[in-house]
Amino acid sequence: MTNDKIQLTKEKKTMLMTLSGRAIQNQWKDPILRDPWAEEAMQHIDYDLSKQLTGVASWSIWKDIGPTIIASRAATFDLLTTRFLADHPDATVLHVGCGLDSRVFRLNPPASVQWFDVDYPDVIAFRRQLFPERDSAYHMIGAQLDDLRWMEDVPREKPGLFIAEGVLMYLSEAEVKALLNEVVDHFPGGQMIFDVVHPFILKSAGSNVGGTGATYKWSLDDPQDIKQLEPKLELIKEFRMHELVGFSQFALWVRALFRAQEVNPTLRRMNRPVVYRY
Repeated sequence: MTNDKIQLTKEKKTMLMTLSGRAIQNQWKDPILRDPWAEEAMQHIDYDLSKQLTGVASWSIWKDIGPTIIASRAATFDLLTTRFLADHPDATVLHVGCGLDSRVFRLNPPASVQWFDVDYPDVIAFRRQLFPERDSAYHMIGAQLDDLRWMEDVPREKPGLFIAEGVLMYLSEAEVKALLNEVVDHFPGGQMIFDVVHPFILKSAGSNVGGTGATYKWSLDDPQDIKQLEPKLELIKEFRMHELVGFSQFALWVRALFRAQEVNPTLRRMNRPVVYRY
């Protein structure tokens, strides 16, 4: 591979933020998330995150806490995925809005698992340049997430695991509803793992995410409200920050801050993973 000059806009730039975070923390002596694929990928990308972050998301602040939070969230999604696949070794995984996440390589699922990484066509083309090939059970689909015809290529018979990390908040409520409805109708049963932001985030900081110009469009307060979009979803777990994998490795002041926020129902729901079954 050779160095690629990245020219991505808005939502697509956020995938470089998370990739960079995972790569940085992988260099630590005791990383929360072991992700050599992210570190290798960043060596082939001409991208300077420090020039993008401004204001409250400045580089000086982000480099101290950003990689930790990014790795913790990804490790939590990995753990939940591993648990589901242990119970359903023949499942079909939909990793929607996969960006440049190396989850399929980190978890290395058996060939009995059909895994689909789905994102915009140009993102999938970029993935093909950065990551190695896998066996025939691994598939990449380049498609607009609001054009659900790509689901026609996904098998229906097996349990389905839907994963969307740092994705759904960039879609409109109508798009989220259509996506959730389609997944529930497509599979005989399964789980969904995704993260959501509180409505307060949309109002206060959702119009320029990380200095990228990306805009949050969808939020969720009470996780039970998801039934207004898809009645068949049943909440399994809403995570608090201290429950994420690797929280004990956060800086003491960061742990204290998140613990203090959990006293307030709004603050503890700023951004958190949720798990549903259907």
